[in-house]
Amino acid sequence: MPSTPDYIRIADDIIATVKAKRLRPEDKLPSIAQMAADYKVGTSTIQMVYVRLEALRVIRRHQGKGVYVTDPKTWLGDS
Repeated sequence: MPSTPDYIRIADDIIATVKAKRLRPEDKLPSIAQMAADYKVGTSTIQMVYVRLEALRVIRRHQGKGVYVTDPKTWLGDS
């Protein structure tokens, strides 16, 4: 059975961290380079993580300012 791709595993880890309230709305995520070093993957993998999280509305990006966690109510619904 194929293993889960790194970008999905890392995105799921970040989502779990937000759900556990260890990351809160408006918290700034590390740079792509820092996340790559933290997770021991390439920067392209983290770029895919951020694309996935943005599509799921977990994060929002501000050009030149960084990547920020959104309010989980916007993507978790009432759960």
